Amino acid sequence: MGMQVWPGRPHPLGATWDGTGTNFALFSENATAVELCLFDDGDRETRLPLTEVDNYVWHGYLNEVKPGQRYGFRVYGPHDPGAGQRFNPHKLLIDPYARALDGDVQFDPAIFGYDIEATDDLEHLDLSFSEVDSAPFMPKAVVVDPSFDWEGDRPLDTPWHRTIIYETHVKGLTRLHPEVPEPLRGTYAGLAHPATIDHLTRLGITAVELLPVHHFHAYPGHLANTGLRNYWGYDSLNYFAPYGGYSRAGQAGGQVNEFKQMVKALHQAGIEVILDVVYNHTGEGSHLGPTLSLRGIDNAVYYRLVEDAPRYYMDFTGCGNSLNVRHPQILKLIMDSLRYWVLEMHVDGFRFDLASALARELYEVDSLAAFFDIIHQDPVLSTIKLIAEPWDLGEGGYQVGNFPLLWSEWNGKYRDSMRDFWRDHDCRLGEFAFRITGSSDLYQANGKRPHASINFITCHDGFTLRDLVSYNEKHNLANHENNRDGESYNRSWNCGAEGDTDDPDILALRRRQQRNLLATLFLSQGVPMILGGDEIGRTQQGNNNTYCQDSRLSWFDWSLTPMQQDQLDFVCQLIRLRREHPAFARRHWFQGRAIHGSGVHDIGWYNPDGSEISIDQWHDGSAKAIAVYLNGEELMTVQTAGQRLVDDSFLLFFNAQAEAQAFQIPAEVKKERWSMVLNTSDPKGFIQEKRIYKPGSAIAVADFSLVVLCSPRVQPAGAQR
Repeated sequence: MGMQVWPGRPHPLGATWDGTGTNFALFSENATAVELCLFDDGDRETRLPLTEVDNYVWHGYLNEVKPGQRYGFRVYGPHDPGAGQRFNPHKLLIDPYARALDGDVQFDPAIFGYDIEATDDLEHLDLSFSEVDSAPFMPKAVVVDPSFDWEGDRPLDTPWHRTIIYETHVKGLTRLHPEVPEPLRGTYAGLAHPATIDHLTRLGITAVELLPVHHFHAYPGHLANTGLRNYWGYDSLNYFAPYGGYSRAGQAGGQVNEFKQMVKALHQAGIEVILDVVYNHTGEGSHLGPTLSLRGIDNAVYYRLVEDAPRYYMDFTGCGNSLNVRHPQILKLIMDSLRYWVLEMHVDGFRFDLASALARELYEVDSLAAFFDIIHQDPVLSTIKLIAEPWDLGEGGYQVGNFPLLWSEWNGKYRDSMRDFWRDHDCRLGEFAFRITGSSDLYQANGKRPHASINFITCHDGFTLRDLVSYNEKHNLANHENNRDGESYNRSWNCGAEGDTDDPDILALRRRQQRNLLATLFLSQGVPMILGGDEIGRTQQGNNNTYCQDSRLSWFDWSLTPMQQDQLDFVCQLIRLRREHPAFARRHWFQGRAIHGSGVHDIGWYNPDGSEISIDQWHDGSAKAIAVYLNGEELMTVQTAGQRLVDDSFLLFFNAQAEAQAFQIPAEVKKERWSMVLNTSDPKGFIQEKRIYKPGSAIAVADFSLVVLCSPRVQPAGAQR
């Protein structure tokens, strides 16, 4: 190719097609030279020096280059690993701003910046210099045409208090779905297929939270020769490109439009798209990891290095490195990525993996870190859904309740408390009460609302719900790590036998416990998040760390037994109950007192005999039976037109004991008619026969069961639900 490189512009970064040609721009503060490498259909490489540099941005414009062109960079500079400099022009590098990547990194010694096969000096292995070309084993960036017909698509902007999140994996959700055409299974198009969307809309969820879709390292070294691959995708190699392996449309740019089409289809069904994003580390790993992108572009700028030993990386994630978010260019990279996914890809929010790592300045978590300040003032990002996983692996990294305004959090305390309450383990009544009412102890003092708490019982990281009630121990041998990986303390209970059993009593208890945990989740204040597949009783056979299981162990099995179909029906009805009754999704905190002069509190806490819970009882960790009264006439909320919002009132009888318990309707509740809505001891869960109960009536609640009673609201003049 006889191409002339014009000066071009230093912005925007990445490859930008303008309808005639393409501008390329790459930031490297310490580079001495940069080559743009173009690849033709036969993988023949043409190297073109970028000689223009402005503010450390190396740039050039090529008139002939159009969408579909594959490319990469080679960056020259000092090779001094002991000083944190790891430049090596023999390694083809991924453009951090590429909009699409073609292919996966293939594991080979060539992808390492050092001589990985030099075994005579293992201690100093990474100080050596490899002259082997890595290009044959590297994915190539692709120039893309950004145009797309959104057909008027706009953000759904679903209010937080109406949000119900479904955490799922793009591939796993549809890989085995019989109603999705085979070529579409496991793809963005498969997720957008009517059969998939019908399932989601039937459930009643309002948002899908997708495990990482940023292009990731699919075959990290520790999985080499195991037959396993990176399934979850928490090893990003680029923060703009949707992972090409989930694309039916091919990886030469078609994955971008396929992703957009998926978002558009979900929005048309009333479902928001939230992305799980990993801005705390990359897939390049530790000092012994490969040179794939940022390490070779400017290692000392892009990563947090140990100050007195810059050969090594600060690692707050357990994944080998941490991004240097103290540097303005790395903050710009993250912010540019976030805005791109909102403005160009139309996603509705983000869940930030190990978000505490992003807040670290020096060795402490600082909620006033520049990252949060920038997001808070950003006109785009300050208006979307922001969710933190509020912990990392560094000292002091568990920060539940400490993230600033605008942020909601995965509430690990909710998860732990509810698991403990429903199994044979102490859980203080006060702790239980805080969690089901939105965790005001964590969020109220700093001005947040109940939606700051993202409640969950299970998530991708750990047991599925079915496994949570079927295993006491993890069973991760399939991961080839001798069962050392994954969390060892799961707060699980196998209900009497480990794993598969034919015992009908144990099986019945397990199904009941799943209904208990699901019902507790959807009847709690805050934002519920269900792990995809829990609604159909998905199992991973006791594996609580399926990060490397791109197999039937992780994929959803849609051949449902009658009992699994019952569970699906139960979850659909649960979500419908929550969506129809604002008493379970309050916008404001409970006051614990009468608001409108009715003489009855907005919430009440009672013993099974109808007496109020005493102060001393709140500290009791062994009490497992409690009644909760939710007064639907004291919601302290008005509609958009100013009408007072009212709802039915509810009594929730929790019995997490091994014996049945009689609950009495408290006399002071002052509701004359009650009917049973839900009883988890019933295999169907929801009660069709509407028997009427009066104040003072005693209701038998079976062992390990939850009963919900409803009293119809008194509708004031002009009020609406």
